[in-house]
Amino acid sequence: MTRHLQLRSAARSLRRTPLLAVPLTAALLLSSCGTSGSDDGTDPSSESASSSTDTSADSDTASTGVDTALFLDGALTEEPTVEDCTLSGGTETTCYRITVSGYPVDHETGPFCPDSITDSAEEGGIWLDGENVYDLDGAFFENLAETYDDDGWLMYDENGDIYVTETQEEFEAAARPDVDPDLANHCVEGSLEWLENGEPITTEVLIPTTPVAAESAQTSQGNNGITLDGVVIAASAPVEAILSAYTIAAFDDCGGHYNPFEGYHMHGATGCSEVGEAEDGDTAMFGYAMDGYAVHSPFEEGEEPDDLDECNGHTTETAGYHYHANPAAENQVIECLVGQTSASAEGGDGGGPPDGGGPPDGAAPPNGAPPAGAAPPEQ
Repeated sequence: MTRHLQLRSAARSLRRTPLLAVPLTAALLLSSCGTSGSDDGTDPSSESASSSTDTSADSDTASTGVDTALFLDGALTEEPTVEDCTLSGGTETTCYRITVSGYPVDHETGPFCPDSITDSAEEGGIWLDGENVYDLDGAFFENLAETYDDDGWLMYDENGDIYVTETQEEFEAAARPDVDPDLANHCVEGSLEWLENGEPITTEVLIPTTPVAAESAQTSQGNNGITLDGVVIAASAPVEAILSAYTIAAFDDCGGHYNPFEGYHMHGATGCSEVGEAEDGDTAMFGYAMDGYAVHSPFEEGEEPDDLDECNGHTTETAGYHYHANPAAENQVIECLVGQTSASAEGGDGGGPPDGGGPPDGAAPPNGAPPAGAAPPEQ
């Protein structure tokens, strides 16, 4: 079995079968995540952070910082450099300037959209809507109107062929804020060849070389982190807007998809990009958050330890303090951050706004979408 097929198998173990709900294993706690920061350089378990993060970390096991040697060959386009930086809480320290390749170096991207309502899950990727993970098989598209209780959904023709963005022009027209009305009821997928010059879009980030705790947990205002195989961990995809435009912005089995402005990026952790073996009772690491703490894969449902803090992090003897990704269904890889991020990052140098400030993935704002129950466009 190839590496790609192994990843697909692992990803499918996290999915729901079509039309059967998968309950969330962790509540969204964004409302509790503040924005203030600290400059004392303490660990998340310090007195200043414990009231908001409630983590079991201590100063001896907190984190050894970013280990650039963990990135897979080709994941970074150049050797990381170290430079002085100021963090969001005012701490003056050093940061790594890292440029990720924008394409997973350990597996191919896709598939995304199937061709027909007779296709199996092997012919398509997945869809994450904040509550469930759906296999993008033919049955999913055949039952969209029932799934979302809206007769405006009809994403296939009389022959059972699914409407899919088939050209670069269609892809770009479906990925802008005002989705082309002709592309409503389309499955939106992109490809590497449709990006500028047919090349991956690299992303440069600034990440503290050693994490520095914030006074309270905070939500990321831009990208959440980077994977060890060269991909940006993006903020949540704008699901409400995507669905309001009667589109499905398909993800592949690794929880990533293409945007014409940001290239390939991740919205759900499904077991790809992992490096090394997990210690007993834990899961493997696959990336770093923007505050410099490691990010590990989600726990299987029912196997979560009781020491996870509000940002889904905890401390272990081997790994120190680290986050665990949310279940893929939540369309939010990292819950919140306990550490300070680069102040430059907030200005776009180290992450930028969600999806880089470009048009959302396959989305239109609700006020630009067809009204609920509207008939699908003529194809």
